[in-house]
Amino acid sequence: METHSGRTVVAGVDGSETALRAVRWAAAEAARRRVPLRVVIAFEWTHNHPIGRVNLGASYREIMLNQARRHLADAAAAAEEAVGGLEVEQQLVVGYPIPVLAAESERAQLVVIGDRGLGGVSGLLLGSVAAGLGTHAKSPLVVVRGEQDPEPAAPIVVGVDGSPLSDPALGFAYEAAAARGVSLIALHAWRDVVSEIDVAPLLDRDAIESEEAEVLAERLAGWGEKYPDVPVQRVVTRQRPAQALVEQSRRAQLVVVGSRGRGAFAGLALGSVSHAVLYRAHCPVAIVRVDAGGEDR
Repeated sequence: METHSGRTVVAGVDGSETALRAVRWAAAEAARRRVPLRVVIAFEWTHNHPIGRVNLGASYREIMLNQARRHLADAAAAAEEAVGGLEVEQQLVVGYPIPVLAAESERAQLVVIGDRGLGGVSGLLLGSVAAGLGTHAKSPLVVVRGEQDPEPAAPIVVGVDGSPLSDPALGFAYEAAAARGVSLIALHAWRDVVSEIDVAPLLDRDAIESEEAEVLAERLAGWGEKYPDVPVQRVVTRQRPAQALVEQSRRAQLVVVGSRGRGAFAGLALGSVSHAVLYRAHCPVAIVRVDAGGEDR
């Protein structure tokens, strides 16, 4: 992967095991990008915090602050152990995790977090920070999911809706596949536009599928020229997009989706497909922000 100067990969941590997994993933990504890793913890002891409004004394605040510092140091140590020689920065910021990490994303190449934190409930598949950052992050966001680390040779999967809104996700996915030397699965899912019982039998689904395959090929054409060494498998399916992506995630090392697609309300920052994949994927998920106007399915 080419060198990206001047910007870091940011890992948000909170002392949880899932955060340490995210830090290790972020460390490997920072090494591939040849940039430092910036490990950030949000210290929530603000004047507006429920506990902060109770006078427990300065010593209690200092205890909590020292604990946050230990969590930060442990995360930095985990990153350095995962990737020897990596430059690791540590930053403790007073504030709540979502606004703190959203601010970090404005000057980061990538923000990486775990899917659950210390504040989550056992069995909860998606923490509030992951969901909130999916909406507010200015950079691509990776949420490290899955019960175990994916195989290094596993492919990258990207969702393609057939519109120019797919391009940011496609660019991220192609670069990720090229950096890892793995294949790319480009998935385009379509559904019957007409579902009435008396009309549906008249549809030529084979013809529709051929047309959708052409749409996918046209969307990939320019990217294939830019990344000729990335093997690409094209998948066209009538499944719902989120369902198809979740199934592909079982054998992938990363699923890449846009923050919006062509079927949602303008201004909706995290669309239904990307949100569903965040909840259910079996591997890490990258959400790539779509700044242009458009709508999600």
